[in-house]
Amino acid sequence: MSEPYRRNSRDASAYRDELWTAVTGRDERAAIGIVLAALDSGLEPEAVLLDVIAAVQRRVGAEWAANTLSVADEHTATAINDRAVTALALHATGARSGSAGRVTVACVDGEWHALPARLVAEVLRLRGWHVDFLGAQVPTRHLIAHLHNTGPDAVLLSSSLPTRLPSAHGTITACQAAGVPVLVGGAAFGPGGRHAKSLGADAWAPDAATAAELLARGLRREQRPHRTLPHLTDQEFTMIARSTPQLLTTTMAELEHRFPGMREYSEYQLERTAEDIAQILEFLATALYLDDDELFITFVTWTAGVLSARAVPAQSLLPVLDLLGGQLQDFPRARRILTAATDALTDTARIA
Repeated sequence: MSEPYRRNSRDASAYRDELWTAVTGRDERAAIGIVLAALDSGLEPEAVLLDVIAAVQRRVGAEWAANTLSVADEHTATAINDRAVTALALHATGARSGSAGRVTVACVDGEWHALPARLVAEVLRLRGWHVDFLGAQVPTRHLIAHLHNTGPDAVLLSSSLPTRLPSAHGTITACQAAGVPVLVGGAAFGPGGRHAKSLGADAWAPDAATAAELLARGLRREQRPHRTLPHLTDQEFTMIARSTPQLLTTTMAELEHRFPGMREYSEYQLERTAEDIAQILEFLATALYLDDDELFITFVTWTAGVLSARAVPAQSLLPVLDLLGGQLQDFPRARRILTAATDALTDTARIA
């Protein structure tokens, strides 16, 4: 097995800058050339993956949030980075015998951000693992069928979107029922992976290198009772998740009543407004599932920043939160979360 690479950030930084220029310039050929040049220069393949490609991809997400990259720009850059990973995989040298064992790497159902999982898969291949990479949005039933057919030593589940965590919970439980330990990763699991334990995962890794180290030490399925989330007995998550279409329709109608100017919105503007409210409801339901007020508060304040970067007043979120609170009078946890988010948003606007 190859030794873990040694980081050399000074060597990687020049290639990061060049790759950034290539992906934002929509130049796939140049991007691939830069990655191969980094390999030819002696930079370890794992360093190219994590210190160059992954670092550039994080910047792509940050620049989209700041409105300096459009959605199309972000998608194009991501696609080019993905193809750069393919080029590296075809040209890199390293331990690829699969002697370390066999693992499955997949995104949870509904998670379409596949590049983080792809990077993990390639790092593991470089470290001698046989990796079955299943890609984005893998339905649980198909994942379980794959596990029964291949018998991996572990399954690695990736999710960037917190709203996919209720689905991830079921997937984790199903994989473990099939006798396979589960290692999870991705921004969805929160700072320090705080949601990994509550959802019953056997381990959590903040990055690809840590995931490889955990697997090398041996990841084992812990024999413990099925983990339950007692706060779900109040049914708030279930009721709000089921009522989302009605809540969305009512909120849109009430917003139009409060702000007659909405009647002049274009179809596109109305669709974007409805999408924003639907996402707020989805994050609210997820916060209820996890019993994590901070998840929703963080999402609302992040959304306010995204809107401000697009010249949309952050305060425009306040009437939405108020209308939802009015419709959810019989849901004490939901009201508490909405009130906390309103206070945080008000404080943010006051500071700004």
